[in-house]
Amino acid sequence: MATKRDFYEVLGVAKSASDDEIKRAYRKLAGKYHPDRNPGDASAVTAFKEAAEAFDILSNPDKRARYDRFGHAGVEMGAGGGGGFQDVGDIFEAFGDMFGDIFGGGGRRQGGGPRPRKGDSLQTSLTIELLDAAVGCTREIEIEKHVSCVTCNGSGAKPGTQPVKCDYCDGRGQVIQSQGFFRVQTTCPSCRGRGTSIREKCPDCRGQRVISQSSKLEVKVPAGIDNGMQLVLRGEGEVGESGGPPGDLYVDIRVKTHPLFNRDGRNLMCDVPITFAQAALGTQLDIPILTGKHNITVPPGTQPGEVFRLKSQGMPDPHGGPRGDLLVQFHVEVPKKLNKKQEELLRQLAELDDKQVSPQRKTFFDSLKTFFSKDEEAE
Repeated sequence: MATKRDFYEVLGVAKSASDDEIKRAYRKLAGKYHPDRNPGDASAVTAFKEAAEAFDILSNPDKRARYDRFGHAGVEMGAGGGGGFQDVGDIFEAFGDMFGDIFGGGGRRQGGGPRPRKGDSLQTSLTIELLDAAVGCTREIEIEKHVSCVTCNGSGAKPGTQPVKCDYCDGRGQVIQSQGFFRVQTTCPSCRGRGTSIREKCPDCRGQRVISQSSKLEVKVPAGIDNGMQLVLRGEGEVGESGGPPGDLYVDIRVKTHPLFNRDGRNLMCDVPITFAQAALGTQLDIPILTGKHNITVPPGTQPGEVFRLKSQGMPDPHGGPRGDLLVQFHVEVPKKLNKKQEELLRQLAELDDKQVSPQRKTFFDSLKTFFSKDEEAE
């Protein structure tokens, strides 16, 4: 179990400090470690509670006298013992008027009740074509979300009536239960933290304060967006609670597979079939690009699988970087059926190949003879 620090050390004051000095020191620390200024920081919450406990003891003459005489043991025994705040709501409940001075009303709210809370975020998806992703587009989507009931203006009460203060928590939205020397603060089970109760419910929302509504929204898709990327529409999520802002809408982008182009980041790949004669003799071809077609020269002797790069003919970068390239890969097609003339010409070519063997093929056949001769010698 961790040893508690000296309360004077926590507040940074001397043991002879006056009540005003103790109060000023605490206000300074409370402002520094207040949860609203340190969202999600567990260490700040711990420091906030520690400072509140120190102030609770040293600002009370009787508790301070016992602490000065017996230390922590003097304020942890008997009735009226030390603070030991279990929840920051406990601190607001005990010293809320001070937080109003520090944060301009940002501590305990008038009339109690819950703090404003941002609405929940929503998620949907949008499917587009590759060509739309290349140039950017605007699409309309439809979502179901909750909005404030217009009949009761989000109060949940029947028009002409108003919610009333919750009797169970006296409008605070929280209830405090004492367990020995500790106090535990929990959300009021009657009003669910709202601090109010509805006697006569709104006929449209039935006291829920919100209704489900279908909404159509325009989504602007930037050029170059890729499959799996996400767009965020701020404020288009669920309605907030207790005056809090609405949540956000996250749109997952799905880009359809294209019949001609395969995408690799900003680059595009395109497979182009050519005949043996085109590969051997060279040719001019029109190939597809994002904006239409492009004439490309296939040089004589192009090999199967050879890749040609067309600079800046790929996808744009959605983050403003350089445009990608189009990589054209040639595949030599071998015909499955030949007419008589084609077969005759190919046989003539085969005869010529036997008489005029290229250096590459001669090297292969020489290596093959050497390989077989080794096998014969081994026998």
